[in-house]
Amino acid sequence: MTDITVFSGHAHREFAEEMCGILGVELSPSRLSRFSNDCMQVQLRANCRRRDVYIVQPLVPPTQENLMELLMMADAARGASAASVTVVMPHYAYARSDKKDQPRISIGGRLVADLIHTAGANRVLTMALHAQQVHGFFSMPVDHLTALPVLAKHFRARDLKNTVVVSPDFGNAKEANLFARMLGVGMAAGSKRRQADDKVVIDAIVGKVGGKDVIILDDEIATAGSVVELIETVRRYHVNSISVATTHGLFSGKAVERLNAQPDIIEIVATNTVPPPAGLNRLTITSVAPLFAEAVHRINCGESVSGLFSDEDTYGE
Repeated sequence: MTDITVFSGHAHREFAEEMCGILGVELSPSRLSRFSNDCMQVQLRANCRRRDVYIVQPLVPPTQENLMELLMMADAARGASAASVTVVMPHYAYARSDKKDQPRISIGGRLVADLIHTAGANRVLTMALHAQQVHGFFSMPVDHLTALPVLAKHFRARDLKNTVVVSPDFGNAKEANLFARMLGVGMAAGSKRRQADDKVVIDAIVGKVGGKDVIILDDEIATAGSVVELIETVRRYHVNSISVATTHGLFSGKAVERLNAQPDIIEIVATNTVPPPAGLNRLTITSVAPLFAEAVHRINCGESVSGLFSDEDTYGE
């Protein structure tokens, strides 16, 4: 690694420290302060001139605070004559705001992407955007990683001969199908209708799940409304066991309470793209920091990021 400087915001410093430990570089210090009028100020406390600067900051609650800190860090790095500024954003919260499905609303995913570019970012490194079209919201190169191989490695330690992967809806079916192929098992999907942010209805399951060991896969679990509704639906098919897997385990609102109340979940597996919640039973965290570290190494050395995956599973440039 040459001419690289890594900073971290306050959203998930542990992730940045793990990534830097793998890369063998120091995590450079920064300082966040607040004026009496509640305005924030960020100071990068290491040399940036003619260096490749990487700013690690997932957009997690408090999302607006963390977003503003990220924008100010990118602006500070650009103003300090950085050779390039790469935003390492393991979770992009505004990816869910990807379409105008009601009158007079903002497409937040595109707006925030524009803000990150305007602030000074030259590149974004992220994981599991909620929809493929969000990639196109950024007017800069985006390296889009997937956690599916990391999650699949965890589940391969089990006996999978009677297993099926179940997606909560058809929108996530492509990812679920890819995950199922990695495990060499079948796949099914729920027929879902969303009634509110934390309320969905799943009418039926398309695919064979009766008597199976079920792995429910979702790209993000926030309030756990979809997952709990799916669990209640698959129970009616007399499944053998239920596990849950997700890339972004936000577990916000009543999610921890809802999931702890499901006695037949044998394990919940999430990655560390976001800080883990407190009090969630049967939770296993798998780290994707090595994957991000290798991507940063390849970016710095001018190598292919998509080479991290097979041609079939390519998510990078």
